Amino acid sequence: MLILAEFVFRIGLVIMILSRRRIEPTTRLSWIILLLAIPVIGSIIYLLVGETRFGRQRIARHRRIIEALARPEVHANADPGTSAAGSLKSASLRIARLAELVSDSGPVLGNEIELFGDTNLILDGLEKDINAAREHCHLEFFIWLDDAAGVRIGEALIRAVARGLQSRVLVDGVGSKAFLRSALCRKMRAGGVEVVAALPANAVRALFSRIDLRNHRKIVVIDRGLAWTGSQNLAEASFAPKPKFAPWVDCAVRLQGPAAKELHLLFVEDWYLDTDESLIELLMTPVAMRPHGVPAQAFGTGPNFQNLAATQGLQSFIHEAKSQLVITTPYFVPDNATVVNLATAARRGVDVHLVVPRRNDSFLVGLASRSCYGTLLESGVHIHEFEGGLLHAKTITLDSDISLVSSANLDRRSLFLNFEAGLYVYDQDFTSQLRFLQQSYMDSSRQVDPVSWNKRGAKARLAENAAGLLSPLL
Repeated sequence: MLILAEFVFRIGLVIMILSRRRIEPTTRLSWIILLLAIPVIGSIIYLLVGETRFGRQRIARHRRIIEALARPEVHANADPGTSAAGSLKSASLRIARLAELVSDSGPVLGNEIELFGDTNLILDGLEKDINAAREHCHLEFFIWLDDAAGVRIGEALIRAVARGLQSRVLVDGVGSKAFLRSALCRKMRAGGVEVVAALPANAVRALFSRIDLRNHRKIVVIDRGLAWTGSQNLAEASFAPKPKFAPWVDCAVRLQGPAAKELHLLFVEDWYLDTDESLIELLMTPVAMRPHGVPAQAFGTGPNFQNLAATQGLQSFIHEAKSQLVITTPYFVPDNATVVNLATAARRGVDVHLVVPRRNDSFLVGLASRSCYGTLLESGVHIHEFEGGLLHAKTITLDSDISLVSSANLDRRSLFLNFEAGLYVYDQDFTSQLRFLQQSYMDSSRQVDPVSWNKRGAKARLAENAAGLLSPLL
């Protein structure tokens, strides 16, 4: 009787999956296979992480903050003379329009942007900016470690509070779980730094909301007009939790100008979600344009609002490419649209390069990633496997004109589940700098040879294709 009841329950879940809206057919099919193939356990897994349940209280809180932010004066492009829409080329303008539709942040002029491809230099710059802060320091990270980097920045924030500044830190409740229980966190709180866990997860919360919806953003905003974003977590390159894959190779941008206001808006939104404290007044002051600044556009995506924004932005990049497209990502488990569009771009003559780590810290993700290689290689996509550590930089350059530096990986989690953030830069000089950094990654990589790839053993193909079946769930 219990076996029959369990089977009926699984069939009910299958019907539920078939009736869901806004879900990829491949994802739908993967869940159904899992439910039918693994009794009981498959149902438990689906109930825990199958539905994008954000929780009623968070949904209501998010609605309140979105409504409060739905006024022109809080956005940078509403300030006189800052909108870049009238000065962008056609391809840039199309990408900017889509990004604004899904993220509400328009392209703005007057941004001074520096590119950093070294963790030590990023930490040096961040500490220097905190030491020079005069009003506030707002930091948001997926991972904050209790290592030399974490201590260094934590103590800088304590010193900032001692000078009379407001220091707020928002870290993901799962990614920074160890830090939130550490002596460093207690020391920071005792020193006046407000440390808050974003999206805290526990067994009780799992009954009401999906616990693997994570805040993966990396944002720092200092004194309203200075910001950092990119792939860098608050951790040393040696990355203590997984030292055998080190060094972690990251990329970040430091920007001064109106686009910093849009990144600040994302922090304000996230802070409200987990504290109920409104910081909207901090967004009411215009941020001055830098004299020799360039057009840029901040964006944010997440599962609670416009959760197709990340993949739509990625597809627009691929479609707009005319001569060259270079992508770097640590985790490449794309949706079907990305594979098809990358292959199509290569076949129509675009020089497409994909750079990923040769050794991935997630064995299953590495296998699933390689399951896509065959289609891409046959189409002429150049795949480079980085050998200098774990390449963690998430970047795209398009035709030497447009750049993207973000926190988002090219996997289903970043595209559909995580809260992510990043920056589009519409400038040839900056894009050339980022392209030079990407080339350094390729110079430290081994390019996958299509002929050798097709000759690999049946055992490898079997493992990769089996992992590929699960890719919609990874």
